[in-house]
Order: sequence, then structure tokens, then C-alpha cells
Amino acid sequence: MQTPVVTPFRDEATGSWQYVFHDPGTMIGAIVDPVLDFDPGAAATGTRNAEAILHHVRETGIEIAWILDTHPHADHFSAAVWLQDRLGGKRAIGERVTGVQALWKTLYHLPDLPGDGSQWDRLFADGDTFEVGGIPVRVIFSPGHTLASVTYVAGDAAFVHDTLMMPDSGTARADFPGGSSFDLYDTLQRLLSLPEDTRLFVGHDYAPNGREPACCATVAEHRAGNIHLRDAPDREAFCRLRDARDATLALPDRMLAALQVNIRGGRLPDPEADGQRYLKIPLDRFAPR
Repeated sequence: MQTPVVTPFRDEATGSWQYVFHDPGTMIGAIVDPVLDFDPGAAATGTRNAEAILHHVRETGIEIAWILDTHPHADHFSAAVWLQDRLGGKRAIGERVTGVQALWKTLYHLPDLPGDGSQWDRLFADGDTFEVGGIPVRVIFSPGHTLASVTYVAGDAAFVHDTLMMPDSGTARADFPGGSSFDLYDTLQRLLSLPEDTRLFVGHDYAPNGREPACCATVAEHRAGNIHLRDAPDREAFCRLRDARDATLALPDRMLAALQVNIRGGRLPDPEADGQRYLKIPLDRFAPR
């Protein structure tokens, strides 16, 4: 099985992992889930994370073929558009993003927002395949955290986004609109049926108990030690555990800002007549936790 070179980048503010992977034979690569910085207190955007990726790609000599979103993120803005403007390549996401667009354009009251996924260059269906250089990539529909999530399996590396965390942290939450712990359980079983030496690259790590942040564990390591799957061995037990845990979690402080950007494919709202961009926040739509 081909082995891509994977370079991780961590956003300290959100605990998010971003990735560049490439085929060392052709030096063709892809970017997965890049972060556009956002300070929720000042409502200020920045490009520190994206510039680090840009510098790495240029310094390494990688030709970017794809910029891949696994799903519309709730905790950070996507930097896919910013990076495409500088590196080229095609932007892509799973085809079920249209369901997320339909849900959130209603919550934001954005009747004019196109809800057909046309903000991306390609919408992937379950089982679709493509290549990054000589590395074959397969798309796995992976709902649960959101109704549109996908995993990209590139050779012996799988970018599993917000499904699994590191084994000592368990799994991702499933309580956002459109999420489902039942769907998440089924997704996890599918991912853990991959070959046991497959490297699973996660979307977040909050480094519990003071350990160093980590981004990768194998299928075998998750099967043996993932705390949520070890303690909840069947579907019903897992859903009880996951739902109970989710009921204690606050909503991400960037969620209502981020999703209105991310359902646009990472484009900020257009400037209004005064030249200023504005975000919309639906009041009293979500109960405090």
C-alpha cells in the first residue's frame, strides 16, 4: 500500500489539526481542513495558520492538486479559499453538504445562499476515488458528527476528521444540528474495519492530562485502547455514553460565526454598502449550557 508523507499543523486556539499530504514520487499533494484564524472576542480574522501551510508547500516544492474539507466545521473558519487563491488546486467536500446548507441557511435566514454545493469545485459521494500523484484516495461517507462528514483514505493514511479522537480521548461529539450518535457509531465501525496498520489522522486533540498534543493512531491502537469503544462495546451502550457526554458540553464559541462562513465554502460574507463585512448571529436559537 502506498504511503503518503503527512505533515500536520496544529491550531492552538481550537485544538484543530490541519494536514498536508503528498506523494514523494511526484511531489503532488493535498491539503486537508485548513484553518483561517478567527478571534471571537474581536471578530477579527487572520491567516497565521494558512501562511504556515503556504510556506511549507512552497518550501517543500509540493504541487497542490486538492484542498479537501471533511465537513463544514463548527469551531473554525476554513482557509480553503485563501489557499486556493495562492496555490491553485480544486476544493472539494462531501456531497451531503447540501443538507448542511439547507439546515443552516434557514437558521441564519440566508434565503439567497445557493444550497447546491456550488461553492466547491467537486462534491464527493461515498466510494468515489481519485488520485493525488500516485496515491489512490477513497472517500468514505462518515456521518455522525455532522450529516455531511466524509473521510479521505489516502494510501495507508485516513483523515477521519471529527469521528475518532486520540484513543485516550475517545470519540467526537454528535450533538450539533444534523448530528447523531447512532450514525457516529456506524461510522466508527466502518473506519475500524480498515486494515489495522492504517494511520488515522484526527481532526482535534485537546491533550488531556498534560500530555503532548498528538494527531495519529493506527486502527489497531484504536481497537485496543479507544476509551469510548472499550467502555461501550455495542451500539446502544456507545450511544448512551456519547449522548450523556454531549449533554455536558458547551457549544463551541466560534460555532455561530464559523458555520455561516463554512457553508459558503470558506468565503467570508460579501462587503455591504459601507465596505464592511458582517456576520449574522441568530439570537435565542440555542439554549445555554
